Amino acid sequence: MGAGRLYAAVAAGGFRRYATYRAATAAGVFTNTAFGLILVYTYRALWDEKPHLGGYDQTQAVTYVWLGQAFLSTLAIGGGGVEDELMERIRTGDVAIDLYRPADLQLWWLAADLGRAFFQLLGRGLVPFAFGALCFPVYLPSDAGTWAAFLAAVVLAMLVGFGIRYLVALSAFWLLDGTGVVQMMWLAGYFCSGMLLPLNVFPGTLGEVVRALPWSSLLQAPADILLGQGDPLPTYLFQGAWAVVLLGTGRLVQSAATRRVVVQGG
Repeated sequence: MGAGRLYAAVAAGGFRRYATYRAATAAGVFTNTAFGLILVYTYRALWDEKPHLGGYDQTQAVTYVWLGQAFLSTLAIGGGGVEDELMERIRTGDVAIDLYRPADLQLWWLAADLGRAFFQLLGRGLVPFAFGALCFPVYLPSDAGTWAAFLAAVVLAMLVGFGIRYLVALSAFWLLDGTGVVQMMWLAGYFCSGMLLPLNVFPGTLGEVVRALPWSSLLQAPADILLGQGDPLPTYLFQGAWAVVLLGTGRLVQSAATRRVVVQGG
């Protein structure tokens, strides 16, 4: 089997694996929809007081909320990606088995995470977004080109998201317990991705800083393309640069870690 077919099979396996968790998917859809409703009414009250806050009108702001709910699990902004399993395998020493596979460790887990992400987008992301579009006025582009540009940005967001979480997972090679690092990742993800408020709302230097961090590639960048607030090419260059930096750093850290594989507690 060629390398491309191998990783495609791993991605397909990740998709099928998460597709079996039907009850969890249904519960997630309900949770995302309920939380989306809370945020929508909060945003509408805020935009009533400050119209065009962050360059969005109220319809765009409501659309942004439902995009966030669609991406929360897709991009594992609050956790729940393959990093949890990888950290457990590092902790127990089972990662040694992974290193003996005739496959690259990073590409293997990237393929598995992409399979998970595409299932979460289809299985858990579309329903809350469709619900929001049916129940509230939303901003939906009419041209196919904007949707294609948006989907390309979503794929790049998946790469950046994995790059962040892979580095977090590799920290388990040096830490006895990665819980603290994971929690810091969740907090940074929620705040710096724009999950709580669009990053365009953040003022001054703070806004400039958060928009320059990799987390802005996850939600803010694709959302701006869909909402007509961003130019696709600069957005792709920004996301692509962060993907290269994060995946490249992950490669270097992986190389350092695998030279000193230590089974913790053993």
